[in-house]
Amino acid sequence: MAQVAQAPLAHPTVPAIIEQVKKKYAPDKRVAVFQVELDSNKLRGKTNLPLAKKELLGRLKNNGFELIDEVKLLPDVKELEDKIYAIVNVSVANIRTQPKEAAELATQALLGTTLKVLDKDRYWYLVQTPDNYIGWVEGTTIKRFVKTDIEVYSSKPKLMFAKPFGFAFTEADENTQTVSDLTWGNLLTVKDTLANYFEVAYPDARKGFVLKHEVVSYQEWKKITSPSPESLTKTAYRMMGLPYLWGGTSWKGVDCSGYMRMVFQTSGILLPRDASQQAFVGEEVAYENLQVGDLLFFGEKSTADKPERVVHVGMWIGNNEFIHSSGMVRISSFDKESTRYDAGNAARYLRARRILGLGTDKGIVSLKN
Repeated sequence: MAQVAQAPLAHPTVPAIIEQVKKKYAPDKRVAVFQVELDSNKLRGKTNLPLAKKELLGRLKNNGFELIDEVKLLPDVKELEDKIYAIVNVSVANIRTQPKEAAELATQALLGTTLKVLDKDRYWYLVQTPDNYIGWVEGTTIKRFVKTDIEVYSSKPKLMFAKPFGFAFTEADENTQTVSDLTWGNLLTVKDTLANYFEVAYPDARKGFVLKHEVVSYQEWKKITSPSPESLTKTAYRMMGLPYLWGGTSWKGVDCSGYMRMVFQTSGILLPRDASQQAFVGEEVAYENLQVGDLLFFGEKSTADKPERVVHVGMWIGNNEFIHSSGMVRISSFDKESTRYDAGNAARYLRARRILGLGTDKGIVSLKN
């Protein structure tokens, strides 16, 4: 019998190889930069993943592609003049998807938060938050530092503003000019202690005075804070009626996942930013075994043609009820006889995850560390 000739195996194209490396190293563009494209005989773009770039170049070479490498590694130390760290310098910094004010709000970062600075576009900076979320922040809202200076700043004792809203003043008198507004979780360094005030310093060296009863030692707060159903519900209820804000993660407004993030942060747990990321933290729990503090996820169930899509999150508070941010922070019910019955979310309920009582092997990040 005659042998049938085998067709030679086709080599992957350059775009296919780029896509393969992207899927391996940067499947989620919210937490990694991998923007690479083929332009004639050049590779152009940028990434903050050195290993991804190394593997990409190796795969291309092994497949016979000799291309000019113009992929920029981030952070761009030269462009940033070695100032590859920053500290948020306003009560709440808005981090956007693109370097312009009209761009979508992606997330927020609180005063005193340390950021990694990756890139620059005019007066906008591409930054990465402590939970690895990436976006653009306007330059006047941060103070940039070189590594040695950020280490000095990090070693200083901090005060955390512990009220939902307030102010720092130019003098030890709440009737004087304000330096700025403050909101829960803001961090300031201590300069001096007075009778009823602390003198504090901002990242840009501005000075101010805050009332003693409105702040706590951040180091002590981390030691004593302990997540529990009681602490979570206390914070959750305290934020009732807070307006919904897409991208919001502060007392100035919250989206659904930003609200859950704030509730858990006040108890010393740092959740991932988005609902679709939070849905992989902790461990799954059946509806009939739900406990106060469990996270509930809503969206579109998976089908043969498409994967599950998580679009909303809330927290179980018992009695067939959950609390969430939808228009405003509110309580809804799965009980059809309740005046709080939420038919829309009841119809798109997906599953639940337990966070409390689990270790770091379940993706739980403790602020104590």
